[in-house]
Amino acid sequence: MKPPPFDYVRAETRDEVLDVLHREGPSARVLAGGQSLLPMLNMRLARPSVLVDIMGVAEWSRVVDDGASLRIGAAVRQAALERRADLVRRQPLLAAALRWVGHMQTRSRGTICGSVAHADPSAEIPLVLVALGGEIRLRSRRRTRRIAAAEFFIGMMTTARGDDEVIEAVSVPAARAGAGYAFREVARRHGDFAIVGCAAVADRSSVRLAIGGVADRPVARDLPATADTGEALDRFAWDLDARDDLHATARYRRELVRRLGRATIDEAMTCRG
Repeated sequence: MKPPPFDYVRAETRDEVLDVLHREGPSARVLAGGQSLLPMLNMRLARPSVLVDIMGVAEWSRVVDDGASLRIGAAVRQAALERRADLVRRQPLLAAALRWVGHMQTRSRGTICGSVAHADPSAEIPLVLVALGGEIRLRSRRRTRRIAAAEFFIGMMTTARGDDEVIEAVSVPAARAGAGYAFREVARRHGDFAIVGCAAVADRSSVRLAIGGVADRPVARDLPATADTGEALDRFAWDLDARDDLHATARYRRELVRRLGRATIDEAMTCRG
């Protein structure tokens, strides 16, 4: 199939992007890597009247490390971030998850912020943002605002972004001394959508575990780093309200949360500095 007709704007400045979104509202869509949006256009699941391409906006193509966090601009491709020599040291959880995002070919085009905007509940990057307590930076002509990742994702491919807003960056905390990080997922094949994905951050007293692929958005919970972890993990798996679908049964997903979650927690605790 071919997409319906649309106008195309190749923006070179932030203000150009914001002007189009302000003028067109819900009729406009932001185009970055296009790995999710273009298939939706071809299947006519999305019917925008205007596409505004943001990849020419130079200020959004940078990763800024201020010591406490990494701010990743809207035009930063997944492969570019994956190739950063210091990424494993600065944020090992993000580095571990990026290897699971699609395939090399899609990562070479797809962007970090594009995956966040698409908000697939099985996607790795939103899962990591929720696990780390990251934030999304939104901008429109009217305002700029920051929103925690856990509040940004509100449902299946649904976010708190307004029609006139663009995700100009996401921010993730840098690795903490004494913390351990781990990421694991199960899919039918590497690069497929995750049946269950787990991201864990552990320190001496607690562990934060985030689960993707089960609920309609990534969900995180703080668990005790004690012998009670298994019981708390069982409750977490049940509370996610897994359902049967074409890929797996609810029971299988709950068991994966228990087993894969336990393995991910153990790995994160082992990796503590």
